[in-house]
Amino acid sequence: MYSKTTLLHTKIAITSLASFSPLGQTKSALWKSYLAKESLISEKGIGNTSALVAALPEALTTEVEQLRNSDSKYKFLDASVLYAIVAARAAVAQTDWSATSDFGINIGSSRGATRLFENHHEDFLKTGKVSTLASPTTTLGNISSWVAHDLQSTGPEISHSITCSTALHALLNGVAWLKSGMAHQFLVGGSEAPLTPFTIAQMRAMKIYASELADYPCRTFDFDKTKNTMVLGEGAAVACLEVGEKAKALAYIEGVGYATEVLQHGVSISTDALCFQRSMKMALGTVRPEEIDVIVTHSPGTVKGDVSESNAIKAVFGLKKPLLTNNKWKIGHTFGASGLLSIEMAVLMMQHNHFIQVPFLKHQEQHRPIQKVLVNAVGFGGNAVSVLLSLT
Repeated sequence: MYSKTTLLHTKIAITSLASFSPLGQTKSALWKSYLAKESLISEKGIGNTSALVAALPEALTTEVEQLRNSDSKYKFLDASVLYAIVAARAAVAQTDWSATSDFGINIGSSRGATRLFENHHEDFLKTGKVSTLASPTTTLGNISSWVAHDLQSTGPEISHSITCSTALHALLNGVAWLKSGMAHQFLVGGSEAPLTPFTIAQMRAMKIYASELADYPCRTFDFDKTKNTMVLGEGAAVACLEVGEKAKALAYIEGVGYATEVLQHGVSISTDALCFQRSMKMALGTVRPEEIDVIVTHSPGTVKGDVSESNAIKAVFGLKKPLLTNNKWKIGHTFGASGLLSIEMAVLMMQHNHFIQVPFLKHQEQHRPIQKVLVNAVGFGGNAVSVLLSLT
């Protein structure tokens, strides 16, 4: 029977990670980007407007177009699907999974085929008709289905949206399938291509979007800010999960936690982020809070979002908080992909034994090896996820 207290007695190894984001694609490029102090956010033209965004480098957009043109079936797919295929290919190429096709896939997205859906809807408003492929190419299940087709996998395929915690919920699903014995290998992650006029307009309508071009437009961890500074980015990130100790393991999933709280408002969490308090405590299990070296926070750059998560961390860890870091000040919020990009950041810090500083939090010094990292994500609806990673 399922038990929250015994869920991870068997180790779950992360045997491969791959991503596709403004940070770059190769491990050396990613680490170089993280070590640099500059933000990758700039002002770009989005349709008939302009906005502060973290867009993909030209080399990566070229790679996406090459994939699109490599197969007639891929020509009409949304960028979110193509991003996932690129990342999934890279992740599986680092494993020995080519010897079997019996692995599961769960790659989710907060928005799904945003750009393609907007294009089809625009055509509908003009003509009253849509193309034959409008429906099948804009369903959320598109992502995992096409990745499975591309990799020729025969295991279960799952796509879902749980807003900004989508990728970490995919990881939870993968862990559950592996622990149940119904699968031995699982590819999990998230993909997002939200840099469209309608998506930007939605964020601006909620008054959470950054409007000031500066060295750091997204002011994550600046607790003195009086304006919201969320910025959108795009990309995909996936991880290969396997049961047990593995010689090529990059890290192990030591604990997982999740929680949803009763909301006072449709897009916010409570002042003390009760959902985060519960998810972090569940992920910690019997691990003492002082054993955690770093927390990679969700912190989207909004006034309430940043403060509420900080309050939750104080409630769980007291005055002896772990080192806190985040990547949204550098690459913006990638919605459904953000949680796995945070997992990747955590693994890189553990591998290099080097803490990545953020611009607005001072007096954070690394005094010991980074061996345990907690990663947080939450989305609209107060659905928090916390994942505890360790090197051994």
